[in-house]
Amino acid sequence: QRCKDTVSMMVTSTRSPMTGPLASEEEREQALRDYKVTIEYKHLKQHAPGGVYLVPSTENLRHFYGVIFVRRGPFTNGIFKFQIRLQESYNAINTHPSIIFDSYVYNPHVDESTGKLDVSAAYPRWDPHRHYLVTVLTFLKKIFYVKSFGPDAKANLEAKELSKSNPEEYRRKVENCVQESQKAIYMNEPGCTAQFKEEDLSHQVLRDLLKQQIGDPSQVNKQIVLNIVDKASKV
Repeated sequence: QRCKDTVSMMVTSTRSPMTGPLASEEEREQALRDYKVTIEYKHLKQHAPGGVYLVPSTENLRHFYGVIFVRRGPFTNGIFKFQIRLQESYNAINTHPSIIFDSYVYNPHVDESTGKLDVSAAYPRWDPHRHYLVTVLTFLKKIFYVKSFGPDAKANLEAKELSKSNPEEYRRKVENCVQESQKAIYMNEPGCTAQFKEEDLSHQVLRDLLKQQIGDPSQVNKQIVLNIVDKASKV
């Protein structure tokens, strides 16, 4: 239901009244592009790469906040935040999504100074009939798991050369960026819709109650949790 509400909000928020035959045609074309974006986002509910999460901005249909949790490989335990921005003409030929990491990422596919993922190197010609949000998110995930880097990895040539000439030093730099990502987990960009907040006392108490009173976690539902909270409030 939440996904449906979000998609509905995304479509409604982008429509604006326009007048005249030419304006109406422009509006129809833009509405179609907007609709395609919402369909792509809805598709991610079932098909987003594991460990990758994306939340739309409340201000702009074409602006998303995301995070990837890396589970294995040299970037294990990294928690990297990023933003995706789509052009107004997205869904046309060569309208590549722009992906900027808010977290520091030391990787041959990412510009070290700007945090920009080099999408155009991986997809020189962006084809809306073949490439979608899920496509670029799959590529984003892949850069943290590959063991060697091909000719398309040219955003940070120093990192690429170091991975070949001095693998130990490369791993050290990667480990440092993983540690930085963990330290910055609670630092949220203004307007970010994918926020992390430190656990407070009420969360700790609820977790302890759940552990004490629920034997089989697979049987947990909303009503059981509400009953536990209600009983605890009367003690």
